[in-house]
Amino acid sequence: MVGTRPIVRLPPVLGRSVPKGSVVPLHARLVRFRRAALPVLLALVAAALAPAGPAAAQGMVRKTFDDWQLRCETPAGAKAEQCALVQYLAAEDRPNLTLVVIVLKTADNRGYLLRVVAPLGVLLPSGLGLKIDQTDIGRAGFVRCLTTGCVAEVVMDDGLIRQFKNGTQATFIVFQTPEEGVGIPLSMKGFAAGFDSLK
Repeated sequence: MVGTRPIVRLPPVLGRSVPKGSVVPLHARLVRFRRAALPVLLALVAAALAPAGPAAAQGMVRKTFDDWQLRCETPAGAKAEQCALVQYLAAEDRPNLTLVVIVLKTADNRGYLLRVVAPLGVLLPSGLGLKIDQTDIGRAGFVRCLTTGCVAEVVMDDGLIRQFKNGTQATFIVFQTPEEGVGIPLSMKGFAAGFDSLK
């Protein structure tokens, strides 16, 4: 049967169903969302850390720097371990709109990449916007889409690294329509110490 795809039944994001008209406290919704979204976010990290080839292991949390995690793994065929700083984000008003932000060394170990995995369904031509402390940094283009999401990445120059280290609040802007950008806050707390641990 050409063109047909199997139906995959997914569990509800917020866990068990709630009677119509009931109010679920925000804390309970966030806890349920985090539990339901964690496997998806880990799959996104694995896809983003992996080179263009098959998916690699998810990596283990080596250390936590406030809101950032240092995750490390040895990719298949590699001689050295690869580590990355990772932070998971979700839009406050749209819990299904998640991002995984990853900072890692380039393959030649001479620079650093900022890699962001956005969910499928984002508007690709608009790219991914970034503001740090009300300064518009610009937009990064999406370089590829995988089954788990679409990846935007840029090489971090010294200026961008400095802004990440000295900034207090950043916002990624994802576009779902050409007119509608959704801001997703990124905490910079712990980035400077975490980044220094990548060296």
